[in-house]
Amino acid sequence: MSANKLRPSSSLQFWILQLVGWTGWVVLLILRDITFVPAEYMLARVGIFSLDALVGMALTTLLRYLYRYVWDMSTQIRVGAVLVGCLVISLMWQPFKDLITGTEVGSSVDLTDYGWVSFIGVLPFSFSLLLVWSVLYFCIKYYQFFQLEKEKFLRSEALAHEAQLRMLRYQLNPHFLFNTLNAISTLVLQHDTETANTMLTKLSKFLRYSLDHDPLDQVDLAHEIGSLKLYLDIEKVRFEERMKIDLNISHEAERALVPSMLLQPLIENSVKHAIARSVDGGLIEINARVVKDRLILEVADDGPGIPDYKAVVERNSTTSGGVGLKNIRNRLREIYGTEHELTFSTREPVGCKVTVIIPYETE
Repeated sequence: MSANKLRPSSSLQFWILQLVGWTGWVVLLILRDITFVPAEYMLARVGIFSLDALVGMALTTLLRYLYRYVWDMSTQIRVGAVLVGCLVISLMWQPFKDLITGTEVGSSVDLTDYGWVSFIGVLPFSFSLLLVWSVLYFCIKYYQFFQLEKEKFLRSEALAHEAQLRMLRYQLNPHFLFNTLNAISTLVLQHDTETANTMLTKLSKFLRYSLDHDPLDQVDLAHEIGSLKLYLDIEKVRFEERMKIDLNISHEAERALVPSMLLQPLIENSVKHAIARSVDGGLIEINARVVKDRLILEVADDGPGIPDYKAVVERNSTTSGGVGLKNIRNRLREIYGTEHELTFSTREPVGCKVTVIIPYETE
């Protein structure tokens, strides 16, 4: 359940604060009188103060409607509305005070100034009390207004964050799809329909996985490896025995949650630089392990390596590898902030290794 649903409405908040505020005012008067008024008179005074507070609660409700009416007007008009409104309401309050103190029980209580002197001097103490009420009203209203604006800002920021993640995620598939369809087209031209059909079948399963998982989803690594095998099966149709795969996934790492489609661009980069460029093909190693509270993912190959790792990731390349690696970095930054690492290094004796370190989380 959201916080907005749990939060009382604006009207309910007003009445709760009214009840709490005026009850507090009555309690304050009782605490003042309890030190010098005999106990047998206190019950009557409590009733008189409570009745007067009920009248004050009703009259200040009129001020609420006035302040709501002038809320969007200029500051000068709002200040004038406060001063005039408090004066008019204090004058309206006076007949009720006279009526209450005109009774036999109320004659012993002075409701005109409650035993205190108005700081205005020539105006009734009720005017001062209403000014304090008005200041509190505007302070609470401004606080609620700024909280609402803050929620709107955070909501907009969250939507922008979500849109950014979706954009980065959906940029990955078209490049892989382009390469695969090119390969299928070549197979069709070579009349190798059986192989082309195999690739189309595996491609449909892989795309189904992509459609079934939202870009914001996190899946366990075992599930991600399952989808990765579909991708590798497609590439094996292209490269056959030239591509060798070595999977080393620890049991603990299989339970880790990772962003969906995280590894595919890294494997695609190795395929492009290590397998496709070598007549004899090569080896791609995929390792995953947990060290303390961190998940360490490694994708390594025995290709010629990449001399300028930073340029590969940072440039806005039109190649699938450049865009894919850049998007992986951006996705990790969006999801984990500074709680992640993406590094490139040389694999001994030859090749390239990409390491991803993210927080270890499980369902």
